[in-house]
Order: sequence, then C-alpha cells, then structure tokens
Amino acid sequence: MPTDAFDPERTAVVVVDMQNGFCHPDGSLHAPASEAVIDDVTDLVQEARDAGARVVYTRDVHPPEQFEGAHYYDEFDRWGEHVVEGSWEAELVGELDVRESDHVVEKHTYDAFYETELDGWLSARGVDDLLVCGTLANVCVLHTAGSAGLRDYRPVLVEDAIGAIEDEHKEYALEHADWLFGEVTTRAEVVFE
Repeated sequence: MPTDAFDPERTAVVVVDMQNGFCHPDGSLHAPASEAVIDDVTDLVQEARDAGARVVYTRDVHPPEQFEGAHYYDEFDRWGEHVVEGSWEAELVGELDVRESDHVVEKHTYDAFYETELDGWLSARGVDDLLVCGTLANVCVLHTAGSAGLRDYRPVLVEDAIGAIEDEHKEYALEHADWLFGEVTTRAEVVFE
C-alpha cells in the first residue's frame, strides 16, 4: 500500500469548523483562505464518502453566556463575539453536502474532543485514522488534530484543504503537527484501499 493509503473502514474525514462565521465574506471572522478551500474540502469529503469512509463535521458554537465569569479562557475577549448558538454564523456553509449518515459535533472550544462525544463515536465505529481538514489551521485544526494524536488516533492534516488567516499561520501549524503528533499530506496523495 502507498504511504498515504487509508482503509475506508477505519478512516474518517474530520471537517473542522467550515462555518459561515469563518468562511463566508459576511462572517465576523471571515478568512479568505478558509473560503478558498471550500471546494477542496467538499472534494475530499466526496472521495472519502465514495470509498466508504466516515465523515465528521465539527461546529464551533458558543452559547451567549459561555464566557460570563470566565477566569481566563474567554474567546469573545480574544476574538470578539462569534458563531453564537442559533446564529447564521454558527451554521455550516451551504456548499457542504452534509448527509444523515455524517456525524456533526458541536464543540465549545478549539478542541473537538474536549467535552464532546467525538472520541466515543469514533472508537465505537473502529476508526483509527483521521484525515483532518477545515479551518483555522493554527487554531481549531491544530488543537483537534493534536488532541486526536494524544488519544492514539493517526491525525493526518490535508494541507490543501485547510484554511488560515495568514499563510505563515498555516505553515507553522503543518510543521508543528508533522513534527510532534501527526502527518501532513495533500489531497492528491490520499488513496483509499
């Protein structure tokens, strides 16, 4: 098998936070590079789905009162109010083909494993390998992939399906992931066998 061959029975594509707030020009934290990878993400999802791999979408969602009384961790203070629960910003972008068989995870931090059911859902289905894409490279993608590695999943970041605010942010995130806890590949190098 090629180096980047994935068994579809044991693989899931994890699409991180491809939401209106980050990927649509009217979003409060719009990053043009995140919008630019929508087609690459949808193509990767379709290839994986055609091969029989699982598809997971994460949504960063913040209840309006989430950070009231926070001691230190306050995303609204750092980023401004964004992807508030029930808002248009919190919805996945319309270009994504989310299906009933896909799993959607609502998360409230940068890490899609933190206080969510994601680990249990993946392990119950025998998933070992994660093809991670989405946005932002150095924030939610990096923290989700790192958390996956610490849980003994094989996180593989698909670099041409990952958005960022700045190119150097993406470069840092990919180098850090490749060095410390995961792997980096391109869509063209992903093969399902």
